[in-house]
Amino acid sequence: MKKRSKFPIKLIVILIACAALFFLIRLVLPSAEKRAISTVDEFYTYEQKGDFSASWELFHPDMKKKFDKGPYIQDRAHVFLNHFGVNTFSYELGKAEKLENWRMGDGGETFPKVYKVTVTQTYKGKYGNFNLVQDVFAAEMEDGWRILWDYKQK
Repeated sequence: MKKRSKFPIKLIVILIACAALFFLIRLVLPSAEKRAISTVDEFYTYEQKGDFSASWELFHPDMKKKFDKGPYIQDRAHVFLNHFGVNTFSYELGKAEKLENWRMGDGGETFPKVYKVTVTQTYKGKYGNFNLVQDVFAAEMEDGWRILWDYKQK
């Protein structure tokens, strides 16, 4: 007479398959942190190319309230390209830091989760070489990740 094992083989196979599927999904689907960094990178790629219309589209609606599209495009081109005397810039992204209950401005909407990415833009122009360092924030919305800047008066 055969003795039955306490753990059925089918159950073990199913558990191993579920664990493998879980790890495969984690490898294939990017994490929230990676998607946030990717959005910040996309924003500055557009800015670097002078495509300020496309970068403006990545703003969170609260940012779009601060800047109408037309004036934003004109201001960015005028200040960063004309005044600095450059055609483009290079940039580096720091590591993402997850923040909870963050606000864009004093008394503003609270975002339950954002990722802060420090961006260093390097300009080489008629006034010499210099870096502009800014913390940029990415918040997830239904239509994807969106860009925010910090306006708190601290």
